[in-house]
Parts: sequence; C-alpha cells; structure tokens
Amino acid sequence: MKTFFSSCVIAFSTYSRIPMPQVEWSEKNMRHTLALFPLVGLAVGLIFWVVDGICALLGVGMVLRAALLTAVPVVVTGGIHLDGYCDTVDALSSHASRERKLEILKDSSAGAFAVIWCGVLLLVTFGLMTEKASALTVAAGFILSRSLSALAIEHLPSARSGMGATLKSGSRFPWWVMGLYTAAYLAVVLLWGEPVPGLVALAAAIGFYFMYKRIAMKVFGGFTGDLAGWFLTICELVMLAAVVVTERVMAIWC
Repeated sequence: MKTFFSSCVIAFSTYSRIPMPQVEWSEKNMRHTLALFPLVGLAVGLIFWVVDGICALLGVGMVLRAALLTAVPVVVTGGIHLDGYCDTVDALSSHASRERKLEILKDSSAGAFAVIWCGVLLLVTFGLMTEKASALTVAAGFILSRSLSALAIEHLPSARSGMGATLKSGSRFPWWVMGLYTAAYLAVVLLWGEPVPGLVALAAAIGFYFMYKRIAMKVFGGFTGDLAGWFLTICELVMLAAVVVTERVMAIWC
C-alpha cells in the first residue's frame, strides 16, 4: 500500500500542479506510476466538470465559459503536455533527419512552429468549447487520453533517454489496467454522459492511437516524453471534436 501511494504521489507531482507530499523517486516507488497516471486525468476531468457546473450556476457567458474550460487542463497540469506538443511540432516541422529531430525535442526553447501551432491548438479548442458539448463526456476523455498514452509507452520502444524512458523502465501498464480505465470511461459516458458521442470519441481516440504509434516508429524510432505529450494533447482535441460533431449531427437528424 505504501508503494502504491508513493507511485500515485509521483504521478500527480510529475504530471500536475496539485500539491503533493515529497516521496523518494526510487525504482520501488515508481513501480505503479504509469498505471496510476490516468488518475491525473480523473482529477483534471473532475475540475473541468466542476468549473462547467459553476459557470452554469452563475450564468457565465459562452465566451468566458469556453475560455475557462480551455484553460483548465493547462492550469491543472502546469502545461507539461502542451510543452511536449510544442517540442514535437518543432521537430516534425523541421523535416530534418531522425537524429536532428530527437535533438530538437531536447531543446527547451520554442521555435516559430511551436508558437504558431500552439496558438492554433488553443484557438480550435476554444472554438469547440463554445459549442457547449456534454461536459461530463468531455471530462471522461481526460482519463482515456492518459490511458492510451500510458499504453503506448508500455508497447513502444524508447527513442532516447529521458523522463519517458525512466518511467518506462521502472513502471508497467498491463492490458488489464487499460481495460479497467476503458470500462470506467464507458461507465461515465453510458450512464451519466452522452452515450453516442462518447462512443464516437472512443473510436476516434483509438484510431488516433494507432496513427500515433505509426508516426512515432516511422519518424522517431519510438516514443519520448515529448511525443507522449503531443499524443495526449491532440487525442483530447480529437475526442472533443468527435463529441461536438456527433452532437451536432444528432441534433440535425433528431
């Protein structure tokens, strides 16, 4: 139980800005970190859902609501996944060799393409948030995106040394854990959220997961922590878009 708690603390202290106690970063304490990583998504989703509920209670306008909901994942995680997205965009936009792309991933400075595509990402996310999609269905997606990201870390080789490689070497994410998180996602969207948009979002996330694995292997020779952040960020955008589009189509047909 102590190891389980320590792994949870490491997951939250690494991938969120939620205050956590100090624990030693040992191989033993990191044993379950990857398996507990999606719980960070649960925290993000709960905060997202609460903020949406407060906005509804106070009668907050559509624009401010969308801005706040767009900011929630960035604020709660401290932008760690967005940072990986920006680094990966710079690497992909370089059209350089694999070795050079991996060097760009290690560069802490943001290039022009990172700034441009970060702006595009936030703008599109904000626009989709104005469509008032089912907040609970979208919130459940934060668990699923991290589950798929952890699954990819489990099954892809490390392209280079770094935080991602350290996490992979010291922690596991077996298929049955993925099954548990998927079941939790399905329970939320089928019982309390929007079933059809939720299932479409699940299909879209799985489709992007396989696309990500192909890109990671073909372009980089495996995964890195930055690539994991890139996948998670776009996966959440894909799921949000799937929910919004499906709800619109259902509204037209019904």
